Amino acid sequence: MIACIRSARVCVSRKAFVPSEPAASSSLIRRFQSVERQVLFNRHSHNKHANAIVSTITLNRPKANAMGRIMLQELSDTLNTLENDDETRCVVVTSSSQKVFSAGADLKERATMTMEEASDFVTCLRNAMNRFSRLPMPTVAAVEGVAVGGGLELALAADLRIAGSNATFGLPETSLAIIPGAGGTQRLSRLIGMARAKELIFTARRIDASTAFDYGLVQHVAKSGEAELKAME
Repeated sequence: MIACIRSARVCVSRKAFVPSEPAASSSLIRRFQSVERQVLFNRHSHNKHANAIVSTITLNRPKANAMGRIMLQELSDTLNTLENDDETRCVVVTSSSQKVFSAGADLKERATMTMEEASDFVTCLRNAMNRFSRLPMPTVAAVEGVAVGGGLELALAADLRIAGSNATFGLPETSLAIIPGAGGTQRLSRLIGMARAKELIFTARRIDASTAFDYGLVQHVAKSGEAELKAME
């Protein structure tokens, strides 16, 4: 736990304000730019059952929803809320982008870490996936666009997966001389079988939504842009 706190110690508030360059005036007026949270959490009444609350977790870090320390901390905070939530009947995890669900870990940030920090980060990421998989309510991943590496591992941790027709899936870690570290090797093989999982992991091959459906990786394929709508039915 201490290692996780050290690795993910930076957390932003709902609206953190970052000053831009001061304007060229005698009064030195400063302008501020609003920085959105990287993980958005909302509750919705189900469209057919008003008393049923569906909560959404939306990954919100343009351009690739890369998972760094801040996103991991905010995801952990959201899980803290859901683990003690008596109202939510289902959780849908999705993305604010139609082009990418998540491209996985932030490799640029990881390149700045020491070996110990990188190990701590992967441990915390794995713990977050495990916590998501153990939430007391059903979970659905609504995937649009690219879901690779840690992005696919997050989708795998959900109970069900719904893909937009533009979705692509893969575990490209072996092409970077590493292996999936947040549960992908275990959960993928349980879903699609050992041989297919090994082939995808060993080759780092990506598959489209249709192939993912054929393999049993996703349960439904919706029109592009409508995965979340399908998940909310």
